[in-house]
Amino acid sequence: MFDKPREVVARTCVAVGRCQLASLHALAASAAGSLVVLALLLLPVGVGFLLLPPAARALRAVSDRSRSRIARWTDVRVDAPEPLPADPGTNARKRSGAILADEGFWRDLGWAWLEPVAGGLLVAVPLALVEYGAFGALVQPFIWRLIDDGNWYAFVPVHTTATMLAALLLGLALMAAGLLAAPAVLRLHARMGRPLLSAPRSTQLTRRIERLTDTRGRALDTLAAELRRVERDLHDGAQARLVALGMTLDRATRLLEKDPAAARELLLEVRGTSERALQDLRDLVHGIHPPVLADRGLGDAVRSLALDSFLDVHVAARLPGRHPAPVESAAYFAVSEALTNAAKHSGAREVHIALTHEDDLLRIVVTDDGHGGADLSRGTGLAGVRQRLDTFDGTLALHSPQGGPTTVTMEIPCALSSPKTSSC
Repeated sequence: MFDKPREVVARTCVAVGRCQLASLHALAASAAGSLVVLALLLLPVGVGFLLLPPAARALRAVSDRSRSRIARWTDVRVDAPEPLPADPGTNARKRSGAILADEGFWRDLGWAWLEPVAGGLLVAVPLALVEYGAFGALVQPFIWRLIDDGNWYAFVPVHTTATMLAALLLGLALMAAGLLAAPAVLRLHARMGRPLLSAPRSTQLTRRIERLTDTRGRALDTLAAELRRVERDLHDGAQARLVALGMTLDRATRLLEKDPAAARELLLEVRGTSERALQDLRDLVHGIHPPVLADRGLGDAVRSLALDSFLDVHVAARLPGRHPAPVESAAYFAVSEALTNAAKHSGAREVHIALTHEDDLLRIVVTDDGHGGADLSRGTGLAGVRQRLDTFDGTLALHSPQGGPTTVTMEIPCALSSPKTSSC
């Protein structure tokens, strides 16, 4: 799907506006950082102990706002540090000591001093290009006759109609360059700030351990529940039919010499029972690992889901190879659950599914044109998908405003296990 020119222009204009906000935010970071430094300088005389806690909280508020904007504006993820230590029951010296011992506080302070110099200047580049380009395109054509021979626009001496037109074209080119550069500059700005805005390495490792412990417990619970489901389906389905099949065969054997016609009817019943038992086993295997997924890969398996859905489903799969079987299975059932939710709850008529793999990351985006309002806290479908993805360090993000559309973005870090073998 190609973006419409109007949408591209709208996004670039929004990016320029965000660059302007980011430049103003850099000034706020500088002010908060200066306040913290002032509090640190006043520590020897005692006043700094009273000033440091509120100054640190103000700095953290500014840095938290920057993390939130990075998450909303770009695809760069920033792990926030732990909240600043705060205990109203302790005195100012102890609160200040706890803040000084917090590594996240010092990272925030370093970011506050580097942001105006590095980040602020970076986001100013598209603004300068657009503003200077607007001067050449919108102002120079009307004022060049009123200015003496010293009028220059960039490297163009604007003295004649021809040079005025050259300045006009140069101004338009600078405006276009600023607009086109703004989204990339925002992403670069986010990546530059991420090292200091992210939680300290020790905090990330602690969270990683906690998450792995939690994920392991949930994976074991899920495995146990899956085994119970398989056992129940076998007991209530294929096993019961096979038992009935054996009993029917025993009856047919006893009737074979006395009443061949009745025995023939029983044998026909045995054939029907065996076919139903075989279908039960096939359905059970399909629920564990669909054959099309094993044979054709994730792209074609998702296309099979699209064909089975009564919705108008469009699949765009750009997968250069096969993924590990557990990853493909998790992704397949995640897409299946997203399609089921779209069909049952969203009132959607059309669904778009995009599957890509870049930089060892499998990314799946499912978008429907329903009425929106989906919530991960309600129901167990998408929550179960999130738990399934957690096993692979995957993530699930839901964006579903009232009125739609609903977008489910799933990401699983993984490497390709084999070269391309399907048509995806």
